[in-house]
Amino acid sequence: MPSPIAAILDNRAFGILMRVVVTFPFWAAGLAKIADFNATLAEMAMFNLQPAAVIAVATIITQITGSALVIHGRHAWLGAGWLAVFTLLTIPLVHAFWRFQGEEAVVHMHVAVEHIGMCAGLALAAVQAHWVRTVRDETVLAPRLAAARG
Repeated sequence: MPSPIAAILDNRAFGILMRVVVTFPFWAAGLAKIADFNATLAEMAMFNLQPAAVIAVATIITQITGSALVIHGRHAWLGAGWLAVFTLLTIPLVHAFWRFQGEEAVVHMHVAVEHIGMCAGLALAAVQAHWVRTVRDETVLAPRLAAARG
C-alpha cells in the first residue's frame, strides 16, 4: 500500500469521519424525524406500525443513539449491532420485496440488498473502532502500565 494511503487510513480523525459518514443515513433520518414528528407519525401509520408514537420514538432513539455509539467508538460494536438489527427488521416490515410485483418488487429488493450491505459497513465500522482502541491500548497504555509496575 502506498504510504500516503496508509497514513490516511491510520489517521484517527479519518476513522471518526468515516464512522460519521457510514452512520449518516441513520442520524440524519433521526434528526429529520424529530424535525417533522407529524410526518414521522404518518410514516409509521403508512407501514401499519402501531402504536405509531411509541415506534417513532423508539426509531429516533435507535437511529441517533446507535449512530452516536458507532461514531464515538468505545461501544461501536453495540451501536453497529443495534443499527444492523433495526436495518434488517425493515426488510420484512417495509421492504418485503416478495410481496410486490414487477418494478415495485425490484425496487424493494434493491433496497433490501443495500440494507444488507449497510449492515456490513456498520460491522466494519465497529471493527475499525475496535482496532483503533486495541492499537491505542498497545502503544499508549501498555507502556504506561509496564512503567508503573517496574
